[in-house]
Amino acid sequence: MSASSSHEVTSLLRAWCEGDPKALERLMPLVYRELHEAAHRQMARERSGHTLQTTALVSEVYLRLFGMGEVSWQNRSHFLAVCAKLMRQVLTDYARTRLSLKRGGGRPGVSLDSNVVVLGAPRVELLALDDALTNLATLDQRKSKVVELRFFGGLTAEETAEALGVSTETVHRDWKVAKVWLLHELSVEQRNGA
Repeated sequence: MSASSSHEVTSLLRAWCEGDPKALERLMPLVYRELHEAAHRQMARERSGHTLQTTALVSEVYLRLFGMGEVSWQNRSHFLAVCAKLMRQVLTDYARTRLSLKRGGGRPGVSLDSNVVVLGAPRVELLALDDALTNLATLDQRKSKVVELRFFGGLTAEETAEALGVSTETVHRDWKVAKVWLLHELSVEQRNGA
């Protein structure tokens, strides 16, 4: 995204904050491609035959954004961070619904071996990852956010640093520690048969 587009996104976010309902409509075409790419990366990690499609995931994020009410948007990175969290929520809600419909069977897996390798393991369960991230957040909120932004939002280390207000080096360190912690947490859960 060009610098002028980034400034336009920030201006529209501020207008939306100030109550301009049309600002979100003008904003979405500017960020749609990025959201679609992030959603596409997420859907590529899902099991084959997944019934939720990339466009549907972006649409659900849009609906949730529209229903959020007042948010004090800071900039484009903050907006993408919120979208990453919303994608995580949509996918987790979808997985929980499918799981409850199947009475506990057929948990959908999410592959973590594309551009952003979180764990080194070829596949983990989305719900197990969500639970592990929730546990990590109780210990270290920032590390959990780094994983959420990088994995669910597809943000670069630099974009993640900007969104969290930390240095890129801090993001790299948090990313490494979080990967090790999550790998351990998920392997314990798998051994326990959860």
